[in-house]
Amino acid sequence: IPVFVLAGLLVHCVFLVSIFDIYFSSPLVHGMTPQQTPLPPPAKRLVLFVADGLRADSLYELDSNGTPRAPYLRGILENNGSWGISHTRVPTESRPGHVALIAGFYEDVSAVAKGWKENPVEFDSVFNQSKYTWSWGSPDILPMFAKGATGDHVYTFCYAAESEDFGAEDAAKLDIWVFDRVKSFFNSSRSNQTLFSALNEEKVVLFLHLLGIDTNGHAHRPNSREYKENIKQVDEGVKEIASMIDNFYGNDGKTAFILTSDHGMTDWGSHGAGHPSETLTPLIVWGAGVNYPQKVTSQLFEDNFLQEWKLENLKRLDVNQADIAPLMASLIGVPFPLNSVGTLPLEYLNSSAHFKAESMFTNAVQILEQFKVKMSQKKETTLSFLFTPFKPLSDSEQINFLKKIRLYIQQQKYDEAVSLCKTLINLALEGLSYYHTYDRLFLGLSIAVGFVGWTTYVILVIIKAHTSLTKTVPTNKKKSTVLFYSFASAGMIIAFFLLIQTCPWTYYIYCLLPVPVWYAVVREIPVVQDLATNVLSLHIGQSIGFLLVCILAIEILVFSFFYRSALTVGLLLFAGWPVITQLWIQAKTKALIWTLLCVLLAIFPLMPVVGRDPNIPLVIAAGLLTLLISCFSLASLRKSENNYRDNEDLKVYFYQMFSVALSTYVVSSTHNSLKNKQGLPVMNQIISWMILVSSPVLLLLSPTFLFQRLFSILLSLMSIYLLLSTGYEALFPLVLFGLMFVWINMEQEALQHYGLSLKPKLAVFNFTYAMDITQFRQLHLDDVRRSFFFVFFIVTAFFGTGNIASINSFDPASVYCFLTVFSPFMMGGLLLLKVAIPFVLVSCAFEAVQVTTQLSSKSLFLIVLVISDIMALHFFFLVKDYGSWLDIGTSISHYVLVMSLTIFMMVMNGLAQLLTTQRLGLPRKTKYHSI
Repeated sequence: IPVFVLAGLLVHCVFLVSIFDIYFSSPLVHGMTPQQTPLPPPAKRLVLFVADGLRADSLYELDSNGTPRAPYLRGILENNGSWGISHTRVPTESRPGHVALIAGFYEDVSAVAKGWKENPVEFDSVFNQSKYTWSWGSPDILPMFAKGATGDHVYTFCYAAESEDFGAEDAAKLDIWVFDRVKSFFNSSRSNQTLFSALNEEKVVLFLHLLGIDTNGHAHRPNSREYKENIKQVDEGVKEIASMIDNFYGNDGKTAFILTSDHGMTDWGSHGAGHPSETLTPLIVWGAGVNYPQKVTSQLFEDNFLQEWKLENLKRLDVNQADIAPLMASLIGVPFPLNSVGTLPLEYLNSSAHFKAESMFTNAVQILEQFKVKMSQKKETTLSFLFTPFKPLSDSEQINFLKKIRLYIQQQKYDEAVSLCKTLINLALEGLSYYHTYDRLFLGLSIAVGFVGWTTYVILVIIKAHTSLTKTVPTNKKKSTVLFYSFASAGMIIAFFLLIQTCPWTYYIYCLLPVPVWYAVVREIPVVQDLATNVLSLHIGQSIGFLLVCILAIEILVFSFFYRSALTVGLLLFAGWPVITQLWIQAKTKALIWTLLCVLLAIFPLMPVVGRDPNIPLVIAAGLLTLLISCFSLASLRKSENNYRDNEDLKVYFYQMFSVALSTYVVSSTHNSLKNKQGLPVMNQIISWMILVSSPVLLLLSPTFLFQRLFSILLSLMSIYLLLSTGYEALFPLVLFGLMFVWINMEQEALQHYGLSLKPKLAVFNFTYAMDITQFRQLHLDDVRRSFFFVFFIVTAFFGTGNIASINSFDPASVYCFLTVFSPFMMGGLLLLKVAIPFVLVSCAFEAVQVTTQLSSKSLFLIVLVISDIMALHFFFLVKDYGSWLDIGTSISHYVLVMSLTIFMMVMNGLAQLLTTQRLGLPRKTKYHSI
């Protein structure tokens, strides 16, 4: 079996990694020449304010009494500058947002693994092209633009990372720090000749990154007083800085100002996905070279924002976030960033038609340069007779376009030149995408063929090794040699073909993987023939019925990833299981409790995932309920006067109950303290971490009898889960565990019902000895249902209280008992632990079902593998890289979830065995005699 497990892990890892290669490789190319507008620019310097986490509506809307929230900026857009909404893309995180603003391209998905902080790839930016850039703000953002810059003309001034504390009194101090530093910087330049002359150069950028609004939004939600107050403070700060800079340069009218945001924020204080509250950010531009407000009578937009914000009569100019980079470049006359895919928003510019046409032409040539590099790269790695170029931009077409545009500009037909430039830009972007996805179909088919082969092979292994459906057939030596050589030569041909085209090494893996997999399948042909004769002798109607039920069951699972209510439907069907199979006749009470708990659990998938306020009383109720249940369980343990009960063992339970009580107290006191702006109490933090460490240890001290060990697992995991809960989800593990407990009992009844074994006495069943005694039996059709129940419960554990697939459904408030200072990996780790706890409960229950129903974990596991692989194949074809970014993110996470489900179940299976069978022996007290 180790060979099989290793092969399985390898195959799944390849399938998992493949989508990142096929759908999400880095789109960036290198080797272009910089393009710059030949005419003098309108501005000498640019000031960029980025208010991190600021939503468009929060800035533009009026307060309840009709006064603007940011009076200075409101005055600017009404009298001095242009405004609009900047549409960001997903992931709506700080790093991708800033890259789009300053470098002009959208996040490279390969950055996920770097935590969106470091450069996964080197890129060019407006800062790099400037003469000097000075920047102030967060240590998470500034260094990446300095690091990517050539030479040392990008200067950064950051505060300490510890300042980003969600539990602090007020995060607006982060912004005040930035404004104060900028003022003192300009004051000091008067006595520093070098700095003074550098500041008076052309092509200078000043970048102020303001993180306070984002931090306040996470900590207090965007509708809070703190968030709105912070906007007022930023407005004040921008006013002071703008007037100070104008005075410093003697009001020379050569400064351009831009205020925008990297992403918005949901009402519940998170960002990352594609909700409009996260993707709509404000953009206000004023100063040198920028258009004045344009009065209009009517504007056509699908949303009703203009009426809400009382801005119907001022022209709203919407842009994509990456369009801001070319806007900045053309205002101060630096080359457009090399990897930028933004289109210059001409309506923001207040300059001659000639300047606009020339700028647009520069933009088109700069994007066309990327297209050319991409095309030549693809051409080099493809055999000439297989290469199909992008028709609309063949070499002759490109020359044609450029000649025409040049001619229009010479003839002063600027409007025609601009519209032709826009056409060229759109074609070049299409072509970039065409070459980027050139190999997709071919790789996708390879992976799909491998998938189908692997699933077929696993089904054959199950039938051959774990059922009595086939008899062993002697292998034909001669035939198998021929088979081996024919598959080996097929592999050689594929490898040779890839070698000629100098393909990346990963392509070899994807294309060669199906060869050994299908070889293994074809070797088992006698088993297939044997099976076919066996199945044909059975009742056809029954076989078809069984297949239809299987298909329906798997489709319900696939559906539940898109609509959580499918889980509710499944659980209600489960509730009727004892009635359909006549089980309730022999176990009425158990069947009744089973039905009741299924219905209770079915409520959770209908609850709202996000946008809910913390409900601490519910968490406290869950803690008290756990304590109540444990008192009853302990009482029943005391009653069963068995010889195995020991006072030492009872002590362990009391410690565990004490830690549940402690968790309940810590949660309520921490959230009160944060509410009163007193930060996270150090004592609570220490207790939380101690409970996290001690719970697993206490668990391993408890006896390994079936019910006692499971009860101990519940107490240990509940004490950790309570600390990570903020609302109704605290009740979820309790209901889930109740159902798992009844499931173990119901499976016993099912075994008897099918006459497969005698009923062992569950109360004295011991996990440790179970492994040695059990005589494993052959698989029965009912075991397929058993495995399906397991997969279904695992998916329920996943989506029961929320959709882990969407980044923004995580509430940072969940980890406040452990830490409040921003730390993405630590917070992510704790949130993943929270997600994993219901899993562990289900896995331990499944372990109990396996040993009590005398099944080898291997055979059940293989069935689970088949179910999840069939689901994964569904999601492989549902992966998108177009459409709304929320769809893209969800489609990736679905595939990754199902793929990692299999790997994850292997890990969970091992963990469940460890948690149920291992026991730490405490040294018993022995008396020492003094000599």
